[in-house]
Amino acid sequence: MSGPRVDRRRRTLLWIGSAAAVVVAVLVAGHLVADSAQTTDLSARNSGPSAGHLFGTDWLGRDMLQRTLAGLRLSLVVGTSAALLSAAIAIVLASAAAVFGGVVDRVVSWLVDLFLALPHLVLLILLAFALGGGTQAVVIAVAVTHWPTLTRVLRGHARQVVTSDYVGIARGLGRSRGWIATRHLSRHLLGHFVVGTVLLFPHAILHEAALSFLGLGVDRAEPSVGVLLSESMRYLTAGAWWLAVLPGLCLLVVVKLIDTIGENTRALIDPRSAHL
Repeated sequence: MSGPRVDRRRRTLLWIGSAAAVVVAVLVAGHLVADSAQTTDLSARNSGPSAGHLFGTDWLGRDMLQRTLAGLRLSLVVGTSAALLSAAIAIVLASAAAVFGGVVDRVVSWLVDLFLALPHLVLLILLAFALGGGTQAVVIAVAVTHWPTLTRVLRGHARQVVTSDYVGIARGLGRSRGWIATRHLSRHLLGHFVVGTVLLFPHAILHEAALSFLGLGVDRAEPSVGVLLSESMRYLTAGAWWLAVLPGLCLLVVVKLIDTIGENTRALIDPRSAHL
């Protein structure tokens, strides 16, 4: 039994390492080509994919591969910021609900139910619009709308911890709620927090791209994937399919890679969830 389990664990680690390596490579490549992605060449406008320009060029002759890499980097940075902020909100609310209980627990539960009942995309668009658009508005809007599900999961695990025997003993010994939260609760929630944060990344990245596509996201001068897709709509009827198809496919691949990292990390932390 130990042999197959070890092999599955190694395969899981290999998947995580491979996916993470590709994501890091995209980040590094996007940083390196950030300046050249803005370079125009009017003599090569709207050129299809070729050996010189693998993803073709846009209406200003800018290399679409470089712009796609720069856009993916920007999407990853914005998505990471939003996911971390959203996960921080989730763990604070879940911990407060479990440690204090009573009114605090009911308020957190009510907030979770309220946000889950609201139309997700509509709320996201309204928040981004109210905040005036831009990168900061996207981060805040995505963070504010993505914490409820993770809060519910963390709250369930936190309640199991605070009702355990060893926490009861700690309370009997006069330990404070803060001590219990830092010494017992944080250790048990760390793994679920990490997995939940990683699994928030795909949603955050896709919603950033959606807001940028609608004109409520990052600055239009920045080569975000959502901006690239939005700008490509004017040229699709002229046959410039590469302006939308190739950046869109790359975005889906990166999102799938991050989702793979999250799912396999969950399999390592909680093997029963993945039938390991």
